[in-house]
Amino acid sequence: MKPTLLVLAAGMGSRYGSLKQLDAFGPNGETIIDYSVYDAIKAGFGKVVFIVRESFREEISSVFNERFGDKINLEFVTQELDKVPEFFTLPEERQKPWGTAHAVLMGKEVIDGPFGVINADDYYGVDSYKTLANFLSSDVSEDYAVVSYFLKNTLSDHGTVNRGVCYDDGTGNLSKIVECLKISKVEGGGEFELDGENKFLEDNTLVSMNMFGFKASFFKYADEQFADFLRARGTEEKSEFFIPLVIDNLIKSGVLNMKLLSCDAEWFGVTYKEDKPHVVERINKLIDQGTYPSDLWA
Repeated sequence: MKPTLLVLAAGMGSRYGSLKQLDAFGPNGETIIDYSVYDAIKAGFGKVVFIVRESFREEISSVFNERFGDKINLEFVTQELDKVPEFFTLPEERQKPWGTAHAVLMGKEVIDGPFGVINADDYYGVDSYKTLANFLSSDVSEDYAVVSYFLKNTLSDHGTVNRGVCYDDGTGNLSKIVECLKISKVEGGGEFELDGENKFLEDNTLVSMNMFGFKASFFKYADEQFADFLRARGTEEKSEFFIPLVIDNLIKSGVLNMKLLSCDAEWFGVTYKEDKPHVVERINKLIDQGTYPSDLWA
């Protein structure tokens, strides 16, 4: 069975100022998603599932079905605030989405095998998809995997970012993964605040960019943990159910191993509007190097 690629594309682009999932970065209007799907197809993925919001589902599905719907099977699934267990009453003041792990949960009705997860607004590099597809296609255990990057290559000059910090247990597995919020770029690394104290992360800290490899069992574990999360923090206005939280709980409980995968791929992404010129420049360089044709889907 070919693995599936699940694309987290439900963000509203509040920091970016527009729907960046459809913003053009390539010479013929290509989005970052176009390059991600192109790499995924070449690496051996057999289906792409987009997690979107209902308000722009039709717009996104129309654009991407036209561009590459004839090259790979596509599914579009919505993430909404009211998609919660029956026991839970949605707080009236809640506006913020429930987070990345909740977004992944939305794919459980259309995914029944191994799958990778990526962000819609991150470029992960050709080799990263090959590395992930190889793991998902060849690993018969229930282990999961994360593709990691150096922190110094993932920070923005234009504002703070959230990153999942990865800790190696010395055997190629994660010992834990911790979601760190609002990391600012500083000399030699990144800085963020935790419990009223400033914390520093060095340049070579390994971080997750939400590129994961999961088996279908993830949905069962995430369902259980989401219910616990809502009971404990569901009334908090801005609480979020993150993927690293699910992973960290599974590792600590000894349920499975999380492989720490590495590759030579270069990451870049767009969080703020000011990041766009840099991304356009990087893509044009990859085209000049022959990594991609100038007209991607021609």
